[in-house]
Amino acid sequence: MSDSLLSSTQTPNDQASLTEWLDYMQQIHVSAIDMGLSRVLPVAEALGVVQSAKDDAYVFTVAGTNGKGSTTAVIAQICQAAGYKTALYQSPHLSVFNERVRINGEMVSDQTLIEAFSKVEAARLACELTLSFFEMTTLAAMLIFAEADCDVWVLEVGLGGRLDVVNIIDPDMAVITNIGIDHVDWLGDNVEAIGAEKAGILREGIALIYGSTDMPSSVQQAIDTHQATCYQVGQAFDYYDIDSQTWQYSNAAVTMQLPRPALSLTNTANALSAVLASPLNIEMQAIEQALQTVKLAGRFDYREANDRHWLFDVAHNEQGVEFLLKQLIPFWQQHLANQVKNSQALDDQIDNQKPATIKMLFSMLGDKDIDKVVQRLTNAGLPISDWFIAEIDYPRAATTEHLQSVLANYIDDAQIHEFRRLSEATHAVIHASQPQDLIVVCGSFHTIGEALTAIEYDNLI
Repeated sequence: MSDSLLSSTQTPNDQASLTEWLDYMQQIHVSAIDMGLSRVLPVAEALGVVQSAKDDAYVFTVAGTNGKGSTTAVIAQICQAAGYKTALYQSPHLSVFNERVRINGEMVSDQTLIEAFSKVEAARLACELTLSFFEMTTLAAMLIFAEADCDVWVLEVGLGGRLDVVNIIDPDMAVITNIGIDHVDWLGDNVEAIGAEKAGILREGIALIYGSTDMPSSVQQAIDTHQATCYQVGQAFDYYDIDSQTWQYSNAAVTMQLPRPALSLTNTANALSAVLASPLNIEMQAIEQALQTVKLAGRFDYREANDRHWLFDVAHNEQGVEFLLKQLIPFWQQHLANQVKNSQALDDQIDNQKPATIKMLFSMLGDKDIDKVVQRLTNAGLPISDWFIAEIDYPRAATTEHLQSVLANYIDDAQIHEFRRLSEATHAVIHASQPQDLIVVCGSFHTIGEALTAIEYDNLI
């Protein structure tokens, strides 16, 4: 029996809703995060998911500090376009839990999830173990993929790699997008320690796509230990912009000019490298089709709603902000050019218009490096006129007071607008902005989710 006490919380019955199941699974384990595989493996083996993945599927496992969601989305989209029945597991979600579990791009139904949760719960009880929310839901996703006989599994690591529940499955192809400082309480406070944790997804003789030019020695050591083949950006493959519609990818075997996707080129290049290094049959047509259609909510996600321009991005650490700014700065210049063009088309007097500015809708988790994120955003040279802040509805959320105190180190108090709830801040930024402005929402998955919920509630999208 686990050293965590078995919960006395009653298992939901056959008529329970998805929400009831999710609430139940959040209550039955004493810790929201519990690193290690010893409790998970017996339950996984009882369910047969490990053997199913090994026997019936080609598995991509993606770890890294930033860019995992975009990378997994592109891999899955290419494989699907090539005709493979493709499973995609990502976390966390923005609006509904079903976003985490997709087959051929479609979210699985509530009923499919409920049936899988019930089977995982039965196996857990039979093993007399407790599992965390993430462990139970991840096992359920794997069970769904196994029962659906998916050809390809694309799995996003939740936290770290070595001890993450996703790592019970042996990957055929590993991807590490990059390594930065994040989750220091769980992974360590330096890139060597974090690199060792993320390199824990490697297996003997497999290929690794490494998406950064900087590689900690701990990752190289893991590569050597496992005799893995490493394809690193800047060495084995590379990419560059051609224009707003086209980019170029190259490796030792091919050079391709491709349609520009809606997601980061860095992450797209990593994903493409993984697919091309696999034994899967991938034609150029499938790649082009996938890049023209792939999307991922909350990753440099531009939308128009309520006569406003919105940009949603889940950047929540210094490295994530660097990725955001790399895209945002040229995007802002294009936005300004579009506003001038639109004004001229309407015969508006540009001189009488207020200059377009950026409004920030911002909140973060309290255990993140808020100072570094704010510092980078305020020093980027962008015309951010106002910050709208509030505490998000999550146990680890930074308080509004904490957010304000950090911002006050870099901008005038008059630019900071505090609210009790993020929904209130969302409504306020709409009313305080002009149609030519750009509203940037960032800081956390939870920030994006709550903002989208507030907008959708008012039928603005």
